[in-house]
Amino acid sequence: MNNLNEKEKMLSGELYDANDAALVEERQRSKDLCFHYNQIQPSKMKERKGIIKTLFGKTGKMFLIEQPFYCDYGYNIEIGENFYTNVNVVILDCAKVTFGDNVFIAPNCGFYTVNHPLDIENRNKGLEYALPIMVGNNVWIGAGCSILPGVTIGDNTVIGAGSVVVKDIPANVLAVGNPCKVIREI
Repeated sequence: MNNLNEKEKMLSGELYDANDAALVEERQRSKDLCFHYNQIQPSKMKERKGIIKTLFGKTGKMFLIEQPFYCDYGYNIEIGENFYTNVNVVILDCAKVTFGDNVFIAPNCGFYTVNHPLDIENRNKGLEYALPIMVGNNVWIGAGCSILPGVTIGDNTVIGAGSVVVKDIPANVLAVGNPCKVIREI
C-alpha cells in the first residue's frame, strides 16, 4: 500500500493530486516570491539575489536571472556557478531541475517537469506526474526553447532557438528542431 503524501508522490515521479492543499500552499508561496521578484527595480541586484536564494533549492555565488521569471515551487531548482537566464523564463519544477555551471538561457524558454496522464479519468481528477530535468555544464539554450519532462542535456551542448527537446541530448553537440535532434558535434 502506498502511504506517501502528495508531495512525496510528486517528488518520486508517481501520479499525484496537484490540488492537494499543501502543494497549493507551496505554489502560492513561490508565486508570491516570483511576483515580488518581478516587481523589484532591476538595479536592486542584492535584493533580487536574496529572493532567488530564498526561492531556489541551491544556487552558486554568481548568477543573474532577468525579470520576469516564473516557477512552481522553487525549492526543486538548483543552479551552478555563472548561471544566466534572460527574460520570460518559466521553470515548472514539480520535479528537480538541475543546471550545471556556465549555463546561459535565452529569452522565452520553458523547462517543464510536469506532465498529465493521457487517461481522461485521471487527467480530469487533476492528477499529474513529474520527471526531473538535468542540464549539464557549459550549455547554451537559444531563444524560445521548450525542455520537456525527464530530459537530460549533456555538457558543452548548444540547443538552437525554437527547439522542443523531448529526449536526452548528448554532450558536445549542436541540436535543434521540433523535435530537437543532433545536427553535429562541436
